[in-house]
Amino acid sequence: MARTEESTGLDDLDTLEELMRAANRGDAAAYHRLLTAITPLLRRVVQARGAALGPAGCEDVLQDVLLAIHSKRHTWREDAPLRPWLYAIARHKVVDVFRARGRRVELSIDDFTEALAAQTGPDPTDGRDMEKVLGKLDPRAAEIVRAFGLKGETTAETAARLDMSEGAVRTALHRALKSIARLRERMIE
Repeated sequence: MARTEESTGLDDLDTLEELMRAANRGDAAAYHRLLTAITPLLRRVVQARGAALGPAGCEDVLQDVLLAIHSKRHTWREDAPLRPWLYAIARHKVVDVFRARGRRVELSIDDFTEALAAQTGPDPTDGRDMEKVLGKLDPRAAEIVRAFGLKGETTAETAARLDMSEGAVRTALHRALKSIARLRERMIE
């Protein structure tokens, strides 16, 4: 077991497994040496598997890997090699990040601001959606909603035009707005 770990900078007397065993028994110096030795190894694994995450994303994953190793180090079997256990944690953390991102692609819109500039003016789809909803109301309720919402009429003007009392117009408007809310919920679902 006294082999040289060239890529970790460990001397002939230490192996990763020996350091992990000592760390699991409470040796803080061994734990520090272990973390110092495995960090470059794990950084390379994360960078190789998560190149699409960019340097900052890879460093974030590396920190997650080191935290996972710290919290789960008691699960490592002392008779097993350490590197496969470490590499498995690193691979799984990279996969977790990609899984959390889903299939979306993240692009900065700074490069597209001029090409994506919206035309000024009202949204052409706003009126169509409202007309669909108003078309499902009874004609008088739809007319009252149009009078207030689109024409900007007052209660008195609407009541006079429709030959209703102001109280009846307010009640009809209230009921119509409740119906619109229910209709919109069904349209969204």
